Amino acid sequence: MLDRDTPVYVISVAAELAGMHAQTLRQYDRLGLVVPSRTRGGGRRYSSHDVDRLREVQRLSGEGVSLAGIQRILDLENQVAALRSRLSQVLTENEQLRNRVGQGRRVFAAGVGGEVVPMPAGRRPGQRPGSTALALWRPPGWPFTD
Repeated sequence: MLDRDTPVYVISVAAELAGMHAQTLRQYDRLGLVVPSRTRGGGRRYSSHDVDRLREVQRLSGEGVSLAGIQRILDLENQVAALRSRLSQVLTENEQLRNRVGQGRRVFAAGVGGEVVPMPAGRRPGQRPGSTALALWRPPGWPFTD
């Protein structure tokens, strides 16, 4: 089954689908705006995704954006897509880690020597026997303190 990234269109068909001249497609290829796949003989083959990109280049050009500006816009769109994909992966990994740890509810406390001590969920660190120590913390800028 063919998907949107399968290169199937020869340059004349892609040019017709995009509504432009084949020479324009060759120019865009030279500039790197739309880079089609190549056959063993060197012929260009465009995918549906490439044709959509050609239409976008044509639209931006019609709005007065320079070819260098169009290249930058397309590069930024590719970066955004890659970042969204990576974010999705990280969120999935995060969810898997949370499930492994136990629904993401892990509590830590400071040990006697200052080390980090994991606490079972739902339990608070207790005071040492006989201790009456109390620690008071106030955030910086709390009223009447500097």
